[in-house]
Amino acid sequence: MSVTPRTFHLIAPSGYCQNQAAAQLAVRRLQEQGHQVNNQAAIARRSQRFAGSDEERLRDLDLLQTEADIVMAVRGGYGATRLLADFDAAALAARLKERPMAICGHSDFTVIQMALLQAGGQSFSGPMLTANFGAETLSDFTVEHFWQALTSPAFTLEWQTTPQEVDVSGTLWGGNLAMLTSLIGTPWLPEIEGGILVIEDINEHPFRVERMLLQLAQHGVLARQKAIVTGSFTGVKLSDYDNGYDFDSVWQLIHQLTGLPVVTDLEFGHHWRTVTLPLGAEGRLRVTGDAARLHITGHPTLQERA
Repeated sequence: MSVTPRTFHLIAPSGYCQNQAAAQLAVRRLQEQGHQVNNQAAIARRSQRFAGSDEERLRDLDLLQTEADIVMAVRGGYGATRLLADFDAAALAARLKERPMAICGHSDFTVIQMALLQAGGQSFSGPMLTANFGAETLSDFTVEHFWQALTSPAFTLEWQTTPQEVDVSGTLWGGNLAMLTSLIGTPWLPEIEGGILVIEDINEHPFRVERMLLQLAQHGVLARQKAIVTGSFTGVKLSDYDNGYDFDSVWQLIHQLTGLPVVTDLEFGHHWRTVTLPLGAEGRLRVTGDAARLHITGHPTLQERA
């Protein structure tokens, strides 16, 4: 698809990028489309399992003077939680209100996005440099939904789900479930009233997903929501021991316990095909039969260039 050339600024606040070739492929692809890619040094940076020292990775999050259109995480992994106490989310949120800038990532980056949302700033839960733009086969679905979210002040996602009847509106938020749960009891978990909570994860068995959702419920988070939307839960292999216990079993239990509609199967998260969601935007979620529609508005978009 044809898009306006933009300036990307790479950040690596989490794990070291093991797949250097994929990251470089992603950079070449973006450059071939006419985009400028800054801070490429973050790709190769390493300290133990991390993408640099805590100080180096924290400097990546100092985006107050950055004039890039898009800030993109190189990869997830682990490490962003170590930066939260020194991350000035309030200052960045204020900067974003003055000049919109699309901050995009998922996985471990969810904790940074939640801290930013708690401070009043919006970001985009969506593709990252290495796993998505550096995938062996670039997903047109992922790319088209990425640019749609960043440039369209209103757009609608449509997919097939478990048959039910739903019509709710609320603040769209969430991301990686393990990261959301890790923020319980900290200052960085947003207190969203009347929200549409979207969740995804990787390498988490259904019983672990259930345990995390129960923790969110027991902490009062789910009681404040209007619906849960489930994205991709990849990298899991069930066994004979599960005896039919699967993700559908988890969704049914959570629905029974909370009364919330659980709308499944949005293509979102740790998968080469993923939509991009503006966190903090307004969403209207409607399901008729097995047809789900999520209409999204109220998020910042990239400014057109003269």
